[in-house]
Amino acid sequence: MKTVKYGIIGCGMMGQEHLRNIALLPDVEATVIFEPDAEMRAAAAELAPKAKFVESEGDVLHDPDIDCLLVVSPNHEHLRQLECALDAPHRPILMEKPLFTQEDGAERIKQFAAQYSAPVWVAMEYRYMPPVAALIDNLDASTGGTRMLTIREHRFPFLEKVGDWNRFNANSGGTFVEKCCHFFDLMRLILKSDPVRVMASGGQAVNHLNETYDGQVPDIWDHGYVIVDFASGARAMLELCMFAEGAEFQEHIIATGPDGIIESLVPGPERFWPTETLGPSPTPKLIVSPRNPKGPIEKEIPVDPTILAAGDHNGSTFYQHQKFVDMVRNGGQPEVSLNDGMWAVRMGQAAQESARTGQAIIL
Repeated sequence: MKTVKYGIIGCGMMGQEHLRNIALLPDVEATVIFEPDAEMRAAAAELAPKAKFVESEGDVLHDPDIDCLLVVSPNHEHLRQLECALDAPHRPILMEKPLFTQEDGAERIKQFAAQYSAPVWVAMEYRYMPPVAALIDNLDASTGGTRMLTIREHRFPFLEKVGDWNRFNANSGGTFVEKCCHFFDLMRLILKSDPVRVMASGGQAVNHLNETYDGQVPDIWDHGYVIVDFASGARAMLELCMFAEGAEFQEHIIATGPDGIIESLVPGPERFWPTETLGPSPTPKLIVSPRNPKGPIEKEIPVDPTILAAGDHNGSTFYQHQKFVDMVRNGGQPEVSLNDGMWAVRMGQAAQESARTGQAIIL
């Protein structure tokens, strides 16, 4: 089988997770890498010792030996780098979320899509977490058609990134864009409908208040609620808290319909679980609660330990690359399209604006 060769832009914390998972795939390799930070470049070289490190993103985009591109740069660079790919050979791209942070990003994405001839897959890893994928697979049979969806995440604060870019809304797009576009993507996927109205409340209560960078205090939010109305009449709610992350499970997704409820429970990264005091980290769960006859049915959804150890996203990065590589080899369309990525950001931007103004935002 022909080896699939990746060209990669960006190898910080998330980029290194991608490298660890690419290394687990047969006949796949990271071939060309651009990473401007010396510390991150050294760490990436340990993970991909055969890769060639180059001096610019253009060197990656124009390299003749690669089969596909992976972009894992800071959020505010994504759209510009995507547009730079227009002037290089058009090859499949796996583009980390969020697709853009700019106010005019949606229009620019439409223009890009009209010109780029190869598929672009937006990296929405949460779709591929095994317990979340199991919920999606069993959704209609369990609920009879989802009418209400609740997503709760109680997680750790934003981690330290190169240049502290994720401490400021101007770089990240804001917490509801940076952190929550995954969840807005899941809302559209699960409810099979587009949003029409977004209402939100959020702010900065605990995290980063005592930090300063070049004299500026971070303005990134650490908690909030978002309610979304969909064209189908279904409704969804997000609860986010990025402090007090001591619960057994980090994400809890609940889909409800006339026939019952299905729930997915996902633990946080293994490396943050105190095994020395609490033992092995929790196993993900799927719970189905029929309306009639009553009685919850609970099932564990374990993840292969090797895959689990390769990242912080419950194995999802591996499964996403597995599907992306299959598309590169055999053709087809991305499971997460530019349109999906665009909607996820638009919902996040609307949530930021609603929380800032106190007004519902019509989409």
